[in-house]
Amino acid sequence: MKTFVKTLLIGVLLTTGTVYAETEATTPEVKARQELMKSFGGAAKVLGGMATGEMAYDAAAAEAAKQTLVAGAPQIEAKFTPNVEDPGSKAKPEIWAGWDAFLTKAKGLGDAAAALDVASVETIGAGMKNIGGACKACHTDFRMAD
Repeated sequence: MKTFVKTLLIGVLLTTGTVYAETEATTPEVKARQELMKSFGGAAKVLGGMATGEMAYDAAAAEAAKQTLVAGAPQIEAKFTPNVEDPGSKAKPEIWAGWDAFLTKAKGLGDAAAALDVASVETIGAGMKNIGGACKACHTDFRMAD
């Protein structure tokens, strides 16, 4: 299971971390979206690091990372409204064409984060499968490849 979680985490971190690599956003709306996604990437890095044993388990840090996801997921809708053109954005036009599906996937992240049990390394690992899956599902459909 650690290999699966590690692979999933690497994929999530690569897709969240490289959002900003090519062209920087210039509009406040897109910058705010990207900051939210960076916070998700940071939380996933902490939780995934604990799940894979690359980071020592720390109950307070795990709870803080979980709360970043729990509090941030409901902000996705507001951060993506309105649709703002920006060369630094990796948002696909499919977000706005498939708004309801996008919001469903955003809710999936919130649900997975809320259900995450951070009581142990094992429970974090089990929950990270759902969080990583939610991130990947949304990025696959709604984020441009690098």
